[in-house]
Amino acid sequence: MPWTDRHQAHWRQNLRITAILLVIWFVVTFALTFYARELNVDFFGGPLSFWVAALGVPLVYVIIVAYYAHHMERLDRQHDLAEDDHDPA
Repeated sequence: MPWTDRHQAHWRQNLRITAILLVIWFVVTFALTFYARELNVDFFGGPLSFWVAALGVPLVYVIIVAYYAHHMERLDRQHDLAEDDHDPA
């Protein structure tokens, strides 16, 4: 099946949102956790870096996945490529 302009626009927007979310993932996973070590703040009996890594980072992962699923569903509907829009036969 050849790609139409609709498919190409959908793919470009998909790549853009994926790149943005990967940058956010990288910053949260590596940069934020790395620099949190230098804060030297005790928070509920432990270093702040522990709390950032143990609680904050997985929460951001869940938010990223939920946002991606919601955004892709909206993008599929915008370009008439949603799975429920097509007849399975």
